Amino acid sequence: MKISNNGISLIKGVEGLRLKAYKAVPTEKYYTIGYGHYSKDITPITTITQEKAEELLKDDLIYFENKINSLNIPFTQNQFDALISFTFNVGWGNLITSTLLKKIKAKSPLPEIKHEFLRWNKSGGVVLNGLKDRRAKEAELYGK
Repeated sequence: MKISNNGISLIKGVEGLRLKAYKAVPTEKYYTIGYGHYSKDITPITTITQEKAEELLKDDLIYFENKINSLNIPFTQNQFDALISFTFNVGWGNLITSTLLKKIKAKSPLPEIKHEFLRWNKSGGVVLNGLKDRRAKEAELYGK
């Protein structure tokens, strides 16, 4: 599967576009740029164009599409898009060890799966409103 335009719009909306490198929270190891591109190759002075941001997002999404597809789970388009957004934000390593994925694999009831999305609302142990909102959008999309 490939992420839909709806999924891409979700990611762009929650990430926003930043053409200068930044750290979303001070404790992050690396810098972020574009539509949430997080990399050791980004320095505090890195700047890019919107075209480069689109290119980085496209490359990042291919990586996460391949990872989610490797699970060999028959997702709906909305479920796939929600998981791409989630994994794009928290990382593949966090998804594969998560209770969220365990519940998905176990075909748990939808309310339990949606609840697992909502639990991922913290950074450094602190609840962030942006993450609360993002998880609510991902959980809603997963359930459509």
